[in-house]
Amino acid sequence: MGKSRHATPTGDGQTSASAVQARPDAAPAKGQEKQPASVRMVLFALMIAMLLAMLDNMIVGTAMPTIVGELGGLEHLSWVVTAYTLATAASTPIWGKLGDMYGRKGVFLTSIVIFLIGSALSGMAQDMGQLIGFRAVQGLGAGGLMVGVMAIIGDLIPPRERGKYQGMMAGVMAVAMIGGPLVGGTITDHLGWRWSFYINLPLGAIALIMVTAVLQLPKKRSQTRIDYVGAALLTVGITALVLITTWGGTEYDWLSSQIIGLGVLGVVALALFVLVERKVSEPVLPLHIFRNGNFSLVTLIGFLVGFVMFGSMTFLPLFQQTVQGASATNSGLLLLPMLLAMMVVSLFAGRVTTRTGKYKIFVVVGGGLITAGLTLLSLMDTDTTRFTSGAYMAVLGAGMGFLMQTTMLIAQNSVEMKDMGVGSSSATLFRTIGGSFGVAILGAIFTHQVQATMVERIGKAGEKMTSGGAQMDPKGLAQLPPMIKDAYSHAVATGTHHVFLWAAVISVVGFAAAWFLKEVPLRGGPATPAESAQRDDAPTDRIAVPESV
Repeated sequence: MGKSRHATPTGDGQTSASAVQARPDAAPAKGQEKQPASVRMVLFALMIAMLLAMLDNMIVGTAMPTIVGELGGLEHLSWVVTAYTLATAASTPIWGKLGDMYGRKGVFLTSIVIFLIGSALSGMAQDMGQLIGFRAVQGLGAGGLMVGVMAIIGDLIPPRERGKYQGMMAGVMAVAMIGGPLVGGTITDHLGWRWSFYINLPLGAIALIMVTAVLQLPKKRSQTRIDYVGAALLTVGITALVLITTWGGTEYDWLSSQIIGLGVLGVVALALFVLVERKVSEPVLPLHIFRNGNFSLVTLIGFLVGFVMFGSMTFLPLFQQTVQGASATNSGLLLLPMLLAMMVVSLFAGRVTTRTGKYKIFVVVGGGLITAGLTLLSLMDTDTTRFTSGAYMAVLGAGMGFLMQTTMLIAQNSVEMKDMGVGSSSATLFRTIGGSFGVAILGAIFTHQVQATMVERIGKAGEKMTSGGAQMDPKGLAQLPPMIKDAYSHAVATGTHHVFLWAAVISVVGFAAAWFLKEVPLRGGPATPAESAQRDDAPTDRIAVPESV
């Protein structure tokens, strides 16, 4: 490991550029000439770990019909996904805090090991109950994968330089979204559904070996006790929120005692959590990070991005399969315009941010493009061609490309280095919670519109057809009489119209919030005279950060 530099937090809560990287115009220190290659090796390992977390649900979703056919337990099918989602969301902030307290590398390796253990056990499950339990173990590890990747990148690469690598992260997401269904279908058909879980083992082993061998970070050992009470209350609150969005309108009515009870439990748990965090010496989620205006704004924007992004990913394939007649596999490929646009734009925004240090314009433009893309998608009907819908998706993808990595960049630049883990985990958590709310709320809107349209077109028979969830298997739909098939296609198109229209309205909030961001200089860039003077007067609380990977 190389020499240590010292990061000095400035008066606005930022950390000086010297914390992570030398001035760009300075000569490299001895032994640092190979740093870029080392960074790329570490990033390659981190991208594999990120791919594990993102690819898993895509692959498993394709294998679910086969799993149910062999293990039974159809009534518990939703819990295979819910257990994973709950464990991931609840553990995310805890993993981030543990990394801040005890060192990023060891905590990250632990999360990979737990994820691989859960994957192996899930592949060996003999009944649905075992699979649900093992998926929870897998989700527990997954919670540490994403936040670990983001926090380690935040430690190693200063925000000003991170744009060079932004396209890699967007590329991983595109590979997961497109390749997941293809890989899942191929594995299930030729190797069996258990390999949908076993495929994680060789990938995870590669990530483990590479991270262990290449990544060098300073070891930490906090003398402060873990905030167990705060962690428990936060877990209860997050669990209640996720269950509300998972069960509301499906398992239970939105105004049922179960959903209302979960709402009360969640509010009480989170209120107590805030009280506890104000008193403990080492809170699991330090509330002071939300005093930074940029961090609070970008957290809100991230929540809304998750809301509209996951909602779009849920209903676009349904529209393509039901209305445009695409197969399940092809519907994944038809998302390519959106994902390619997201990847290209993310790379462009990252490069420009690295060169200029400017980023606010990308958040504003991204918010505007997301609103425009959702508005265009709301215009789709039964006559919309695949080319037209692809063009609309490209607009939405461009907006997401401007926002996805830029919002994380701003979040990490808005906290001190010692809070990098909780800053990264908070941004990840709010995006996840936003996605849960997006799927639930937009799903309720979709269901209502589909049922209303079916009743309008074919009367009570339409209500009966859609009362179980408003979705019909495309193969079953093809066997229906033309009149009913046509009615259902129009119903799905109407439901999709309302989903994207409401999503566009909600995205306006994020677009408005983007205008209030402040262009705070990114750490890692050349200091102006004013910034240098500010840093000279800054407090001397110093944090050691490695000079090389």
